[in-house]
Amino acid sequence: MTSFKSVTLEVSDPTAADAFYQVFGLGAFVNVRASDAPTTGFRGFALSLVVAQPGNVDALVGAALDVGATTLKPATKGFWGYGGVVRAPDGTICKIASSAKKDTGPATRDIDQVALLLGVADVKASKRFYVDRGLAVAKSFGGKYVEFDTPSSAVTLALYPRRALAKDAGVSQEGTGSHRIAIGGDAGPFTDPDGFVWETASV
Repeated sequence: MTSFKSVTLEVSDPTAADAFYQVFGLGAFVNVRASDAPTTGFRGFALSLVVAQPGNVDALVGAALDVGATTLKPATKGFWGYGGVVRAPDGTICKIASSAKKDTGPATRDIDQVALLLGVADVKASKRFYVDRGLAVAKSFGGKYVEFDTPSSAVTLALYPRRALAKDAGVSQEGTGSHRIAIGGDAGPFTDPDGFVWETASV
């Protein structure tokens, strides 16, 4: 089975980006490296942070804003729980959410799960592409959502329709140029149908 192992964000200022993700709490989940590849608008992906309770959402949103993030969607209650969306200084979109609607203890900045959501033109076609390269499917909901089995990674990998992901993040789906992200795995280097670049993960 092919494994998904790492997420590398390509940023114009790696030192500043690394400092941001360390304070934000994502330092253990993402790597950063320098890139000046042209990019405009929505880059086609988002990081989803799942936490235990609304207070943790607010704590993480506050930490992100304190070190330079901007608000895309203020944290609010919804029928699904509580959450908000911020954009990191390097442009990466981060969704922070909890399925709980009430706090059950003191707020912390603990992150229970991180998922890399790839916005794709055709979820079913991209699913076939990845299955053909050895990734195992953990959950699949037709053309709406696919989650892969990624036991060797601290981050879950999932596919979402690009339009729906942009709407969920509170941004326009329009965007051109580089995705400014590299995905590490053991299937060898390749580029998926939506232009997301995979590279051989370093051991």
